[in-house]
Order: sequence, then C-alpha cells, then structure tokens
Amino acid sequence: MKAICFVLAGITVAGCNPVGDHMVRRDGDSGSGQSSSVTSARLDMGQDHPVDVASRNIIRSYGSTIRKYSSRYNLDWRLVLAVMKCESSFNPSAESHRGALGFMQIMPSTGEEVGKALKKNVLLHPRDNIHGGAYYLSQLYALFPSAEPAERLKLTLAAYNAGIGRVYDAQDVATYLHEDPNTWEAVQDALPLLSKRYYTLHQNVWGDGKPPVGWFGSARETISYVKTVMEYYEEYRLFLN
Repeated sequence: MKAICFVLAGITVAGCNPVGDHMVRRDGDSGSGQSSSVTSARLDMGQDHPVDVASRNIIRSYGSTIRKYSSRYNLDWRLVLAVMKCESSFNPSAESHRGALGFMQIMPSTGEEVGKALKKNVLLHPRDNIHGGAYYLSQLYALFPSAEPAERLKLTLAAYNAGIGRVYDAQDVATYLHEDPNTWEAVQDALPLLSKRYYTLHQNVWGDGKPPVGWFGSARETISYVKTVMEYYEEYRLFLN
C-alpha cells in the first residue's frame, strides 16, 4: 500500500472558484460568536430557494466554517458541502457502524493522522470535523497529479470513501487491463475486480493472489458514493454561488 504523505499543496478542484461571493453566512468559529452576512437577491435562502431545506440550514449554521476551510485548502466549498450531505446527512453527531464520526464521517485512524497535522481533535467538535475533512480531501486530491481535474475529483471521492489503497489497487488492475488508471471510468470498472472471486487475476497483477490492501467487496457502495456526491455537487454549483 502506498503511504499517504500529509503535505500541504495548492489545489483547485474541478476548475472552480473555491469561494463564492454571494452566500448568506452565520457562524461563530472557535466560539467567537462573530457573524457576518452577504445578501443576494438570488440566494436569499427563502422558502422558494431550489436547494433543499437541510442544506440551507447547514449553510446558515456552518456556512462560514465550510467556506473558510475550503478556501484554505483551495477546494470548492460546494464540494465540501456535498460530501457532508452524503456522509452524514448534516448530522454532526453521526457515527457509522465502522466508527466514522461527525459531519465528514472521519475514521478514528484517519482522524489521528489528520489531528496530528492540524494539532486539533477533528473527531469531536463539528467545526474541527469540517476542518479535518476538508484538509483530508485536499491531501487525497494531491495524490492524483496525473489525472485531469474532473477525473481527479472522482478519484479523490472514491479514495475518501474506500481508502486510498483501494483506489491504488484498482489503478493497478486498470493498468494491467491496458486501461487508463487516471480515469474514473477505468477505476470504477476495476474496483469490482478486487473481490476474492478474481483470485486468478490478482495473481497475474501482483503475483501473490491478493491485492496489496486485501480483497474488496464494497465496490458498489463506493461507485454509488461517487455518483451521489457528484450529483449533490452539481446541484450546489447550479444554485449556489
């Protein structure tokens, strides 16, 4: 398994401006109680706004936090919002059966590594969880420098869901099958081939009959995850600035 190096890098996701100029914001980072607002006729967050109520509410409560850390790591804040929606349905107390926690559903092992880099506990406080998730997304994005931006984003989301090792394994299979490992289509097709039933293929790819990270039986979940986050993201890009 290739190691993840937590090195800060300038990253722009999907060619989007990471911070919009017209969003109602109400937040109090670090308990400061500070608040700010930018009004917009298009984005007044009223009853008739096309974005769902849960998204509007989270923007009102945590919008400036999302924008702050997305901007810090050169991410589109609407992407972070889409990940939050898919991961936790905007529940800051969400906990998965695997132990992932918070808005961004950060695993304890990942939280420990990210926490060391950021010098804070990213598992407990909602705003720190958003910070940790945005940072981690940026680190994963940095691991696919050879991919085109749109493909790179989808590979990043797959790694956020399944782990970077799974994506690397799928890239190895794609390469063996003479497909482009830097495209999501090739990796998406390769992920199901990491299951135990393809033992012979694994022997041909790696020699020992098993992917480096082990067999993978959740390809369908990861593929669905990427599709869902991208759908949310496209909706937010359409209606939120």
